[in-house]
Amino acid sequence: MFDILHQNSDFIVINKHPNVSVHKDDGETSLLIELTKALGDTLPCDQKLYLVHRLDKMTSGILLLAKHQQAASDLSQLFAQRMVSKYYLAIGVKKPKKKQGLVCGDMERSRRSSWKLLKSLNNPAKTQFFSAAGQEGQRVFLCKPHTGKTHQIRVALNSIGSSIIGDDIYTPSSQADRGYLHAFALSFSYLSRDFEFICNPTSFPNMGEKWQSDSVKQAIESWSIPGDLPWPSIK
Repeated sequence: MFDILHQNSDFIVINKHPNVSVHKDDGETSLLIELTKALGDTLPCDQKLYLVHRLDKMTSGILLLAKHQQAASDLSQLFAQRMVSKYYLAIGVKKPKKKQGLVCGDMERSRRSSWKLLKSLNNPAKTQFFSAAGQEGQRVFLCKPHTGKTHQIRVALNSIGSSIIGDDIYTPSSQADRGYLHAFALSFSYLSRDFEFICNPTSFPNMGEKWQSDSVKQAIESWSIPGDLPWPSIK
């Protein structure tokens, strides 16, 4: 369900496994309940965990949880004020319309549970990306979202013609062992200290078979410190 990557007195960072909901689904236990059990005696009996942000059920990778209410408030404010740098990895079905750049546009609800990208820019979702060749004509993406819209990366990649492999909403014809979207890195400043966390899916055998191909590993290795890459400035 998860791997613990880091913890201190204020927060804990985990690698959430794919197909695990951050909320309790019917017939399933809660991620927070299971994490509390795993922490055992390191978490006082009257202490609870707080979700600071969320990942879609299909998305694996870095998830930050606060250990007390003040930390939850402070960390949530960092996300709300866009003071947290986030990076995601994805594998798309084919070569996109452009290999790198910016996807920008308003989003609105479409059919069923999906969203779509519009040409208008009233309150746009902004996603920068680099890409590299994957296996069998597929494409590996490193995405840097500057906003936090629902399904933002999934919609952005779909809009450039390379929807995510295994995404049952935007790529229903794709058969895979999971939806290939992974929260790769997170960096922020908290209480005058800088934090950076990186979670490479190739290092975990239960993250999905497609991360293990040579071409995917090479792409991820070239992006190993995503914050140091030459991201163009955007408005």
